[in-house]
Amino acid sequence: MDLYEQRSSNIRRTWALILGFLIVVIAVGYAISWYYGNPAILYIAVVIAVATNFYAYWASDKLVLSLNHARPATREEFFDFYTVTENLAITAGLPQPKLYVIDDPAPNAFATGRDEKHAVVCATTGLLSMMTRPELEGVIGHELSHIRNRDMLLMTIAVVLAGFVAIIANIFLRMTFWGGGRRDDNGNGNAVLMIIAVVAIVLAPLAAKMIELAVSRRREYLADASGALLTRYPEGLASALRKIGNYAAPMRSANLATAHLFIGDPFGAKSGSASGWVERMFSTHPPIQDRIRALVG
Repeated sequence: MDLYEQRSSNIRRTWALILGFLIVVIAVGYAISWYYGNPAILYIAVVIAVATNFYAYWASDKLVLSLNHARPATREEFFDFYTVTENLAITAGLPQPKLYVIDDPAPNAFATGRDEKHAVVCATTGLLSMMTRPELEGVIGHELSHIRNRDMLLMTIAVVLAGFVAIIANIFLRMTFWGGGRRDDNGNGNAVLMIIAVVAIVLAPLAAKMIELAVSRRREYLADASGALLTRYPEGLASALRKIGNYAAPMRSANLATAHLFIGDPFGAKSGSASGWVERMFSTHPPIQDRIRALVG
C-alpha cells in the first residue's frame, strides 16, 4: 500500500470510528431514556457536554499552550523553525501558523487551534536542537497536515461525544444510587433488560474513551502519510520518529489532557511495537515502529 492508498484508508477508518462513536452515544441515550422513562436528563447532559467542549474548542490554543508552558518563538532565535514552517505552509496552501516553543529537552511537537486561520505549531527546544533540517521538515509537515486535515475539529467532536457519554453515565449512576428507574416490572424479561441497560451504561464511558483513543491513533497515521506527501521525503519524518522514539524520558509538562496532540507520546517511549494489546488500546499514539514501517517499509 503506497502513501496515497494509506491516506484514503485512514480517512475511511477514522469516519468508521466516528460512526461507531455515534452508535454508542445513541445506544446510551436510548438505554437511559428507557430506564427512567424521562428524556429530560439527556437534554441536560447534552447541553453541559456541548457547552463545555465548545468552550474548550474555541479556546483550545490558549488552553493547550498554557498547560504546556509554551512561549512565542522568535525568528531570530529559531530561524530554521520559522523558515521550514513558512516554506511548507506555502506548499500546503495554508496561512502561516503562529509558532511557539516549550523549553524541554524531550523531542516533541504539536499543532492546535480551532481552524487554519487560528492555527499554532509548537515544538520543544529539544526537538529543534536534535533534528536535522530534513527531519524538522518531516515533523512540521506532519503538524501542518493535522491542520489541513481539520484534525482539531475531528478530535473535538470525539471529545464532545466521549464527554457526553461520561456525563450522562455519571448522572445515571448518581440517580440510581439515590433510587429511581422503572417500577413497572412485568416479569423476568423486563428485569433482564434493566440489568443489560445498567451494565451497558456503566461500561459506555470506557467504550467511548477507547474509540476516542482509536480516532487519535488513526489521525496520527493519516498525518504521517499526509506529511510525507507534503514534503515528498518520507525518510525525513521516519528518521525524526526514530529519534523521538529513542528518547525515553517524559516531558516535564506531560499532561493526559493534551497527550493526544503531540507527534510522540509525551510520557516517554514505550517498549515499542511489542507492547501488549491492552497498552495499545489505551495509548494515544500508535507504536513508533509501526509508523516508521508505514512510511518507509
